[in-house]
Amino acid sequence: MRLFEAIVEANHRAAAGDNSAGLHPADFADSLPLIALTCIDPRLNPLLPEVLGIPEAQFIWMRNAGNIITGPLSSTMRSLALACAIKGGHEIVVIGHTDCQVRKTSILELTERLRGLGLDRAQLPENLAEFFGVFASERQNVIKGAEIIRSSPLLGPKIPVHGLLLDIQTGRVDWLVNGYETLASPSVSLQSLSGKAAEFLTELPAFQLGEMKFPEGKIGDAAAKLGAAAEWVGETAQQVGQVARQVGQSAEQVREHLSGAPGAAIGQSASSAPPKSPVPPPLAKRLPGRPIPVPVPRIVRQPKDKR
Repeated sequence: MRLFEAIVEANHRAAAGDNSAGLHPADFADSLPLIALTCIDPRLNPLLPEVLGIPEAQFIWMRNAGNIITGPLSSTMRSLALACAIKGGHEIVVIGHTDCQVRKTSILELTERLRGLGLDRAQLPENLAEFFGVFASERQNVIKGAEIIRSSPLLGPKIPVHGLLLDIQTGRVDWLVNGYETLASPSVSLQSLSGKAAEFLTELPAFQLGEMKFPEGKIGDAAAKLGAAAEWVGETAQQVGQVARQVGQSAEQVREHLSGAPGAAIGQSASSAPPKSPVPPPLAKRLPGRPIPVPVPRIVRQPKDKR
């Protein structure tokens, strides 16, 4: 049985009324001292470390309001890392407790209390919930804190991080995070992604340019085909424009004839006009499908009035 398994087991026996329940710290010398992060609530003073059965000399007690971890590189995380590196801490536990006043205090109430201390709202950080770490659940706060500690680059990969909830009335502690189980499946952090990416790249097969196969076609051939297609589109557009201009000129001649303008005879107007440039080869030879018909205006003469 490992250290915190023995702690929880002995605690549950004692809470059930077993007066013989207790822990033998000498049996877990390789796992001590342990580091505990708890709340600053004064009601915890007579409970810890006795509730865990750990002698004070082997109990590194860290406290802040709400036992909150704000980030993997926060000042609290710095203290945890130094407690491991300098004081020789072997295991870490985040201990939340029931009836936590930090959880029960709303942002509005917190603002009013700070104002009562002479602090104006303009002097405070913009996001009070984020800055003070206000939370809605003691259980979720402990779970989140343990996860942040495990993901921190400041902590060694072999240190278990546990999460417990302490009943402030009975002294009973319950598992929220079993650090021995989570230690077997380490959390993936942003700091570890670069190392994992490098390891992945080293496992890739060697790159051999000579073994690569390219398509048989040539890039120049494709470019030539695209150029020919663009030229065809341009010529076709030019021919369509010429046809449109011819249709417009014919329509103008019809309007002049019907309005009785001088020289309205269609033949005269056509003969007096300068010769037009020949029409390019028929579109039917260039466009797929049926040829495009060119509309020819028809002149409808009105019968003379015999009266």
